Amino acid sequence: MPIESPRLPWLSIAEGAAPLIVTLPHTGVDIPQDIESTLISPWLARKDADWWINCLYDFAYGLGATVIRTAISRTVIDCNRDPSGASLYPGQATTELCPTATFDGEPLYRAGFLPNAAETLQRRSTFFDPYHAAITGAIKRLRGQHATVVLYDCHSIRSIIPRLFEGLLPNFNIGTNNGATCSAALTSAVEAICDGATGLTRVTNGRFRGGYTTRHYGQPSEGVHAIQMELACRGYMREPLKAVVQGEWPTPYQEQVAAAMRAVLRRVLEACLEFAAAPGS
Repeated sequence: MPIESPRLPWLSIAEGAAPLIVTLPHTGVDIPQDIESTLISPWLARKDADWWINCLYDFAYGLGATVIRTAISRTVIDCNRDPSGASLYPGQATTELCPTATFDGEPLYRAGFLPNAAETLQRRSTFFDPYHAAITGAIKRLRGQHATVVLYDCHSIRSIIPRLFEGLLPNFNIGTNNGATCSAALTSAVEAICDGATGLTRVTNGRFRGGYTTRHYGQPSEGVHAIQMELACRGYMREPLKAVVQGEWPTPYQEQVAAAMRAVLRRVLEACLEFAAAPGS
């Protein structure tokens, strides 16, 4: 199970021996008080969290995975954005390293309180850099024990967000930056499991092709294969398929609602382990 660092209580790391790293950059909802006081609405600031993903994947510990999670809200700093500020999706709507608006375009900060360059740099050194140092350390440790390591980056998002994408998002959104971050064999194995899930839909390298984590660490030639899984929330929670308002979002995590998707995701992570263990992978 995860161990919180006494120096960094917002960062939890469970060190497993299996050749699998599971990262959770957006499940946190903690916002330091000095930052929360500058925001328009605490609810808006937490609206776009990857709700309940840490619960959905809690079986990963039992598979021997190394699990790395930040409890800090993505509103404070987005640990899956390029720290240089370069857009991962040029020409498309997205959010910044320190987001100033929700996915729906609602402003997050009160007038005069947008984070400036110095504030952004401070948040990066305080939260972003330690999170990624943990990932780098895990890769180094596991590559010392295994020829191949898979990094699996966990995400979710509401199924309908017109500002970001048209129509209803598929249930499973696999991102490999158009095949650059992992072997085609791993992608095919994950696709086959998702395609076999009754009543659920899948796309690969659609609207979401993998964020900074997947693109930065995915180096197949170096034995590190990275894949991002973006889930549409309706697949594991009771999601209202309309614009959400305070008081109705997020809906509670319910084990019986999430069970079917959890079973699919367990098979996905098992496939990642099988790939890593296969000769010549």
